[in-house]
Amino acid sequence: MLTVHHLRRSQSERIVWLCEELGLSYELRCYDRNKTDLLAPPSYKALHSMGIAPVISDGDLILGESGAIVEYLLAKHGPASLARGPTEADFASYLYWLHFANGTLQPIMGRNMIVRRIDLPADHPVVASVRARLDLVLSQVEARCAEAPYLAGAAFGAADIMSVFSLTTMRSFCPVDLGPYPQIRSYLQERIGVRDAYRRAMHKGDPEMVPMLS
Repeated sequence: MLTVHHLRRSQSERIVWLCEELGLSYELRCYDRNKTDLLAPPSYKALHSMGIAPVISDGDLILGESGAIVEYLLAKHGPASLARGPTEADFASYLYWLHFANGTLQPIMGRNMIVRRIDLPADHPVVASVRARLDLVLSQVEARCAEAPYLAGAAFGAADIMSVFSLTTMRSFCPVDLGPYPQIRSYLQERIGVRDAYRRAMHKGDPEMVPMLS
């Protein structure tokens, strides 16, 4: 039996969402963050040597890292339409945006959160550097949302599943104004937020949180 260990308000929402898109039979175990530091509780940290979300168990297998889990589930369960093969026109775009999620987008969101929390002066060079990088990254996503319905191209896929957390739930830890990015907001509201599988996943995993689609 596939078990998804979901730490609320974390990147593990990607895995719940993917399972819903795939129509998989799975057990969902939810864990609340510590109220003092908002980190994972000891019971979650004990699941994997890294002690971070997400984690799945599939028989004797324990697997972490959301990108690895997404590729594992797609390889085992398909459908191939959520990925792109090397003979498809969107293959390179799919690979780029799939890895952009945790290689570029999520790291700058994390750095922005840390800089905001240590409360550096607004004119500090580190603040300026992080702000400029965040603007650059979001501008790249904005441009992509203007030229294609989904990140990989014409059809929804795993690249979207990997990226949406950073544009939505991650902002609950550190506000980021999407006002200057109308294409991102349109993408989130009109193409992601209307998906039944996304709605089911968010309701199951984080029922008390309203998805941050604007």
